[in-house]
Amino acid sequence: MERHFEKDINELKERLLWMGSLAERAVHQAVHAVLESDEPLARRVLEEEDAINELQLEIDDRVVQLLALHQLMAVDLRFALAVSRINIDLERIGDQAVNIAQGALRILRHPRVKPYVDLPRMSELAEEMVRDALNAVVRRDVDLAQKVLATDDRVDHYRDQIFRELLTYMMGDSSVVFPAFELILVAKNLERIGDHATNIAEDVIYLVQGQDVRHPTVDRR
Repeated sequence: MERHFEKDINELKERLLWMGSLAERAVHQAVHAVLESDEPLARRVLEEEDAINELQLEIDDRVVQLLALHQLMAVDLRFALAVSRINIDLERIGDQAVNIAQGALRILRHPRVKPYVDLPRMSELAEEMVRDALNAVVRRDVDLAQKVLATDDRVDHYRDQIFRELLTYMMGDSSVVFPAFELILVAKNLERIGDHATNIAEDVIYLVQGQDVRHPTVDRR
């Protein structure tokens, strides 16, 4: 029975990490479809969305089976709950990547609004957050999870900077309103990817320390 339990846990970890790698790749490809005006790359992200969705359902089923077949205690129960939450965030990261890819297809129909400067930097940070969050899951690394939490403000800073700059372009030239607005949506999606990576990092802290840090100001008395 113990060997069967360990096998189920290890397979669940492997499937979660595979889903994480697909979500991370989708984000990378979607952003580069925007930056490089690459239509085939954008369409590849859309085609691969089903694989992420199927994995989400599979992982949900595995968590339910784990809870049904084994009497989980302490850290193992926290692991199952954390996986269930991480699974949701990874699927939503995949959704954000799809949104960016769809935006890329619309943006490439228009002349480039401006040279891309802050958007690549923002995307690198968001991708780094996803990568670090997944590595924190694998290693149960609280310090790395804390690094992800600390990076979120920098992503938000780039979002604000991109918003301000693009709004200035839109007010100065009505012909760029549509592609500039699409770029604002790309930045918003990158911010949401950072938020989901933050959620995953918070789940790592919960998994390792049993501490829920999502709402630190809430009085639990």
